[in-house]
Amino acid sequence: MNHILIVDDEPNIRKTLEDILQEEGYQTETAKHGHDALDKLEKKEFQVMLTDIKMPFMDGKELLEQAKEKYPAMEVIMISAHGTIEHAVEATKKGAFDFIQKPLDLNRLLITIRNALNTAKLQNETSDLKQKL
Repeated sequence: MNHILIVDDEPNIRKTLEDILQEEGYQTETAKHGHDALDKLEKKEFQVMLTDIKMPFMDGKELLEQAKEKYPAMEVIMISAHGTIEHAVEATKKGAFDFIQKPLDLNRLLITIRNALNTAKLQNETSDLKQKL
C-alpha cells in the first residue's frame, strides 16, 4: 500500500496536497508539525513523508533526522518556500530523497513521489530478501 504522510504547518497546503494525492490514488494522512508527525509514524507505516522545512516546535530538518533514524526505509521529500541550494544539499546529506521548492510544480511532485515510492518498495524487498538469506 502507498501511504504518504504530509507534514506542513499551513492547513491550506496540507489540504491541497492531500486532495491531489488522494485523487491520484494514494492513501494520505496529515500532520501539523514534527511532533505530530512522529506520533503518526509510531502508529502507522508510511512509505513516503512530505515535510515542510520551516514549522513550529520542530523544523523539517530535525524531523528528517529523527524519521530516517527510526524509519530508514521511508523516503522523505522536503518542501519549502524558503529553500536554498544549501538547504537542499544539507537535506540530501541527512537522507532526504529530494527537495522541492514552493510553489510546487505538480508534475514534478507527482514524479518525485512515484520515484520515492519505487525506491521505498525496492528497499523493503531488499530487506526482506536479506532476512530470508
